[in-house]
Amino acid sequence: MSSNAPSSADIRNLTVEDARRRMLARAGFLGAETVPLHDAAGRVLAEDVTAVRDQPPFDASAMDGWAVRAADLGGPPLKIVGESAAGHGYAETLQVGETVRIFTGAPVPAGADRVVIQEEAVRDGDLLTPNAGSNAPAYVRPRGGDFRGGDVLLHSSQALTPWRLALAAAAGRDALAVARRPRIAILTGGDEVVAPGGSPGPWQIFDSGSAGLLALARQWGAAARAYPLIGDDEDAIVSQVSEIAAPVSASVSEFYADIIVLMGGASVGDHDLAKPALARLGLRLDVETVKVRPGKPTWFGKLADGRLVLGLPGNPASAFVCAELFLRPLIEAMLGAAPGPVMEAATLAAPLPANGPREHWMRARLETDEDGASRVRAFPDQESSLVTVFAQADALLVRPAGAPAAEAGEVVSVLRLGRM
Repeated sequence: MSSNAPSSADIRNLTVEDARRRMLARAGFLGAETVPLHDAAGRVLAEDVTAVRDQPPFDASAMDGWAVRAADLGGPPLKIVGESAAGHGYAETLQVGETVRIFTGAPVPAGADRVVIQEEAVRDGDLLTPNAGSNAPAYVRPRGGDFRGGDVLLHSSQALTPWRLALAAAAGRDALAVARRPRIAILTGGDEVVAPGGSPGPWQIFDSGSAGLLALARQWGAAARAYPLIGDDEDAIVSQVSEIAAPVSASVSEFYADIIVLMGGASVGDHDLAKPALARLGLRLDVETVKVRPGKPTWFGKLADGRLVLGLPGNPASAFVCAELFLRPLIEAMLGAAPGPVMEAATLAAPLPANGPREHWMRARLETDEDGASRVRAFPDQESSLVTVFAQADALLVRPAGAPAAEAGEVVSVLRLGRM
């Protein structure tokens, strides 16, 4: 280990904030790639999107009816001289005493300044008698009413929702520069777990962590893959991690990893072999333990080939909490977005006891009171192995280390979970 490597004391029992800061110091924007518009949903923009022309590019009718000159209303019947439909405008200038049949979205002819809806006009052959009053709406969508040429419509680092994709399409873009997705390899360890659908032995449980973590990583914008279960075997851990390529050595056909996430084997027991195994691959730790509940055994480091490794506890609830606190910000930073977590205030719906020496991220449920304000209620059982509680939670309520007892009605900080 080099002389400037952190000592064990420097990387143990870090606060959540210090641990996240150390992790983010290793994570940076991974660069951009251009993808077709129809493949860009959920991606993060790596460029600004600027309008090349006005939208709409002409005054357009908001209703089916008749394009007229306001000055002609109340006079003799108007002569019908043509039609303006969507995609097929009337090319001439409307003269005094003339009108044009017009449809929703069609260009308003030059010379016209309003549309009389069809319910407020009477046609007699080639003549039209408008009955609209002078105070009736004009029913004209002005040129540039949505946006103007040169307007910046979308900004780099924004996530491409369906509505933002529609806006990019309205600007005429058929392809967009987006952030490269960080590639996450998820490995689950432990002789005590068996894959869902398998046949567990008398001392085994189903692996419920990797499926949830895989879905979370993809939801947060990563390209993630889960690998077969690894038992409590140091050689097997080294072999599996070695088979996952580093970005600098990967061919086009290989799955490589920017971050390897190991669930389980993260503590200090006789069967917790993740860190000793990866030490054989040049692991340099930046975080050894975190002063957090649940999830104290969480660790983080970098292999000799440059791959980052995040070690999460084997208990699924602990792993999911720490994934929210650490993996998600890492993914966001690699996508060029501002890393979270984004906290919000809520009032307690029920009292809480004093907290212990570790920052506690409690699974909780958000409620809305009669005034529309957010309230939060922590689940009474915060045992870290309970998957049912996490499945019902839609927020994490943070209690600072050493926080005194809190009464109902006090304001606390919560992290809203991405529930659909």
